[in-house]
Amino acid sequence: MIEFNRVSKSYPMKHGRKRILQDFSFTFPEGKNIGILGRNGTGKSTIMRLIAGSEFPDSGAITRRGKLSWPLGFAGGFSPSLTGEENLRFICRIYDADIPTVTRFVEDFSELGDFFYEPIRNYSSGMRSRLSFGLSMAIDFDVILIDEILGVGDQHFQKKCRLKVEEKTASSNIIMVSHSMETIRNFCDIAMVLADEKLTIYNDVEAAITVYSQS
Repeated sequence: MIEFNRVSKSYPMKHGRKRILQDFSFTFPEGKNIGILGRNGTGKSTIMRLIAGSEFPDSGAITRRGKLSWPLGFAGGFSPSLTGEENLRFICRIYDADIPTVTRFVEDFSELGDFFYEPIRNYSSGMRSRLSFGLSMAIDFDVILIDEILGVGDQHFQKKCRLKVEEKTASSNIIMVSHSMETIRNFCDIAMVLADEKLTIYNDVEAAITVYSQS
């Protein structure tokens, strides 16, 4: 269960503050795959980080029950001085995951080759995302947060990612940010539109897409 209780969030800018949410309360439906739509700059990735707990609201409270992944498009939690394997071991200890099992899966899935044993500082952004995605798929989460990660890599890798996400939805729910309406249609049961400092839920995904397209 994820619940926002009177949450406000903003950022300082050169001229004033950019407000993302204002006194917003909402309980995310359980057992549903949820898409979040919004124009560039509205704060979709910020919402994902608030959900994950990697950012805090200015005011209000966020309640989380269950095991949530980090946002798949976000690899800022890796230590750049450690190798991919060493970061994996650290994360496995946090989530009490079996290190040999996760290592075998991620090493194969990420297709990093020898870079898996190189420091993260030597990775491209795409390589960090591959590692992040592989780890998220290897560990059992109740809710998987996805921030545009399905666009990482070449067509072969993108297809593999999509198939793995489809497989994971049998046992996990997803909350997804994507600019691809086809991706939202394929993966989400309901959708939310971020605009005017609030999230509005639509039980009909097509209705949400229509509102988003006209905004």
